Amino acid sequence: MKNRLKVLRAERDWSQQDLAERLEVSRQSVNAIEKGRYDPSLPLAFKIADIFELAIEDIFQRD
Repeated sequence: MKNRLKVLRAERDWSQQDLAERLEVSRQSVNAIEKGRYDPSLPLAFKIADIFELAIEDIFQRD
């Protein structure tokens, strides 16, 4: 699944660690999601959307 997570994070000048702490996941999880190696669970996707104040569809797109 494609996503805009890296761009959104960079716009806020957050490191992967900063985002990981906000999401209560590891930095490695954020890295894997950004690189498309891991698709977040639905609850985690909603949490990501809430943090960025966007709809899930504005962050994640099907390949």
